[in-house]
Amino acid sequence: MWIAIRNAALGLLACCILGACAGAPADSQCGEACNGRGQLLDHRVTLKLSATEFAKLLASSAGGRQLVRIAGAPACGVEIVSFRYRTIGGAGEPTQASGALMIPSGSSATCGGSLPLMLYAHGTTAYRNYNLADITRTDPANGDGAGEGISVAAMYAAQGYIVVATNYAGYAGSDLPYHPYLNADQQSADVIDSLRAARAALADMKAEAGARENGKLFVTGYSQGGFVAMATHRALQAAGVKVTASAPGSGPYALAATADALIEGEVNLGATLFSTLIVTGYQHAYGNIYRQPGDFYEAAYAPAIETLLPNLQPLDKLFGTGKLPSAHLFNSVPPATQYASITPPASPPLTPPLLKPLFAAGFGDANLVRNAYRLTLLEDAAANPDGAFPNPTLAMKPAANPLHPLRQAFKRNDLRNWVPRAPVLMCGGASDPTVFFFNARVEQAYWQNANVPAGLTSVLDVDSPVVGPGDPYARVKRGFAGAKAEVASQAVARGATDGGASAVLRAYHGELVASFCTVAARAFFANF
Repeated sequence: MWIAIRNAALGLLACCILGACAGAPADSQCGEACNGRGQLLDHRVTLKLSATEFAKLLASSAGGRQLVRIAGAPACGVEIVSFRYRTIGGAGEPTQASGALMIPSGSSATCGGSLPLMLYAHGTTAYRNYNLADITRTDPANGDGAGEGISVAAMYAAQGYIVVATNYAGYAGSDLPYHPYLNADQQSADVIDSLRAARAALADMKAEAGARENGKLFVTGYSQGGFVAMATHRALQAAGVKVTASAPGSGPYALAATADALIEGEVNLGATLFSTLIVTGYQHAYGNIYRQPGDFYEAAYAPAIETLLPNLQPLDKLFGTGKLPSAHLFNSVPPATQYASITPPASPPLTPPLLKPLFAAGFGDANLVRNAYRLTLLEDAAANPDGAFPNPTLAMKPAANPLHPLRQAFKRNDLRNWVPRAPVLMCGGASDPTVFFFNARVEQAYWQNANVPAGLTSVLDVDSPVVGPGDPYARVKRGFAGAKAEVASQAVARGATDGGASAVLRAYHGELVASFCTVAARAFFANF
């Protein structure tokens, strides 16, 4: 029964991806569901710049000038199209989302005619109107969305890729009141729905834009987007759609192992934000994470937590008004005496020793998660351990039979359950305090144990030494080392007494590794 349902679903997904069911009758293979999901609702050109004009825009800010040094000068002009489409929420409920279609333009072969298509998935945000299409910030509060959007445009669209980037359900005009955060099935469906809608928009604009697909389909993203990119590659492959290559960056692919690391005290930078997004999303999707918010959250936060994120207020204001703690995920009092050594952890496994002080900062009195709830997670992790944490094995598999609903949800969304048939590069930095680098190592170990063909999948640590004269990522690694040293030097010049270590830690995930993993991804895709 399950196999039949799953095969029917995959057939439906393939039909929708390929666009074969647009305008099909109600009794066709795809039916009503296919005609709904991925339907283009509207689209409009929000910005059109020649290569020269785009270069001037980048040159007008320090961040833009830094981006040019990393991405290179624009070879193409860029047309930004904002579009809306139908998709689903975490529980399969109908909703809508918006996205950015970025189309190269110019007279050279690099910029027009048949071009590769890039699916891009963005990172975590608390801002409800986060919009990758708004690169000139018509919404003044969309600074991060504009920054990521312009980076994607400079790195890919201005270098000859047609880019499709969803803003995700729950953001930028979506009517979904929450975001299905790290829900692998929903987020991959959302990206695929955006692809179908963008193709419809591109078809409408073909005569004017002059760009069309050449048959190559790449998938990339960073942080949350790295997870989404891998989940999307998995979904496309399962539906029989050929992916040319994918390059997920710094994603929590081994999600169940990441969650167990967190439960056992390795509190990453941003943990209170991530935990609230994921628990809210899973509660909407599965309905069993708690009976009431106060089961999971401390009383100070429980009353308004289910509708807190995403929000129109800046994250700092949510912290400042006491709606969310900035760092204290867990209480500094152990939930039971046997867990004193991990409150905070004395010797955290799988993560670099330099992160130990960071983990200690995740404990305090104004904590988010109730000790009683943490205890139930710890007890289940002890009884049903993950293969990667805390004692790695060759299999590196998630726990076989977790009994706790939240650990079951993490396993359900863990990406150690497939083997790619197209090349994959997993990029990150070994000292990442936000998404631990062991995710890439563990995923690679799982694939190798599953007999993935040698060389098909690879792991790049941008924070590692250059390996000989033939290292294909030597430029990326040297660039990262230089950028990291510059951040530290600037911090020391401002009076930092730790040699700039804290400044590097803060910039590591979202600024440093993100930039150079994007460069590495583009270099990787150039091989195909």
